[in-house]
Formats: sequence, structure tokens, C-alpha cells
Amino acid sequence: MVIGLRQFVARVGNGAGEPVLDTDNGEELVHVQPSVSLALGNRAPESPGTLYITTKQVIWLSDVDSAKGYAVDFLSLSLHAVSRDPEAYHSPCIYTQIETGADEDVSEDSDSECNEVLDLSKVTEMRLIPSDASQLDTLFQMFCECAELNPEPIEGEEEGQNWVFSADQLEHEAGEGDDSEWHFPQNPTNSIGHSNSDHDLARTVLELQINDQRFEDAEEMEQVSDSSHHHHQ
Repeated sequence: MVIGLRQFVARVGNGAGEPVLDTDNGEELVHVQPSVSLALGNRAPESPGTLYITTKQVIWLSDVDSAKGYAVDFLSLSLHAVSRDPEAYHSPCIYTQIETGADEDVSEDSDSECNEVLDLSKVTEMRLIPSDASQLDTLFQMFCECAELNPEPIEGEEEGQNWVFSADQLEHEAGEGDDSEWHFPQNPTNSIGHSNSDHDLARTVLELQINDQRFEDAEEMEQVSDSSHHHHQ
């Protein structure tokens, strides 16, 4: 696996179609989003292209230049989030941070990002800007689901804790359960956030919820006991 962002030009049908996937290793296309601009680092956005989300990676292919395309594996994405704050960026987008494998003390040279020759090994941020901003939540959900399919290899490294939070996701899942104020899916991390290597927070929240329920049950039993005691008197 190549760490970080890389060029991608392998297209089906004489370089004009969809990306060539690694189907031999089970890679499948999950979502296609047309009319998406891409901005790398501090550079201006590229002309619109098509975004392909697979079970292994995120691929962007230019619509105007068949020789231009980029891809990054989900294992190299340390963070992804929906950005709608105009002060953070002028257009609503999916904001991602990319692990490059480079030494952390090597500062990212903003000047090199603005040059014609782009050093992909230094790109640590990527923004995906759909022409239809209403698709951001769908794209974010696709990112979350596919990231879960690519957990980080367990190597005892604490640095790989990648959290992604979605308020909309929390509200949606909380609204599904009418029987309880709290609703947890089978995998509690889905409603808490996404971490490739650590689920302690989700487990702690779930345990707190269970303990709260036990506490409520204990109070009810105490009330019943008190009323029964007074009745016998």
C-alpha cells in the first residue's frame, strides 16, 4: 500500500471511463458522485471531476483531463469531516487529513504546494467540493462506512486514533428508537464516532448508560419497598 495521496490514471475504456479497481482483492465501487471539485493543500480547486468511493480508497478523476486523477487509501485518511463554515473554507466540502508517512518535524512547504509541480508526498489536506452541497451528508456517511471496512492494523500504536463525529448521525439514530431515550446500534461506535483503533469511549458510554438504567431500577425497587413498608404499618 502506498501511504498518502498518489496519482491515479487507470481508467476503463481507453482512459475515459470509470477507474480500474482491484477486484481480485475484493475491491468494490460503493458510490459515484459527479461534479466534485478537489482542492489539495493550499492550492486552488481543480476543475470539476467525478468522485469514486470504493471499499478500499477514494478516487477523484478529472472530467476535463483524462490523464489527471488522484487516489488515497482509507488507511491513509486520519480524519474526515463535513465543513460548512465559510470562515474555514469558502465552499461547503468534505475535509480530510492525509497521513503521508513523512517525519512530523518536516514542515509542509506552502510555497511548494502553489508551484506547478505538486509533491503529493507533502499533501496532508484534501477537500472534496460537490457542486450540490446537499450531497455532503451522503458522502460523509459513505466515508464512515468504508473507513470501518479498513481498520488500522493493530501494532500497539496509540497514534492511530482517528475520531470522526456526525451530529446528524447521532440525531438520526436517536430518533429511531422510541422505546428508550438512548439508542445504540449493534456496533456502539457508529453513534459515537469512528476510531480505527480504539473503542474505549463507546464502551464507556454504553456502560454508563447501562449503569444509569440499573440505578433507575434500584430507585424503583426502593420506592416499592417503602410503599410496601408503609402499607404494612
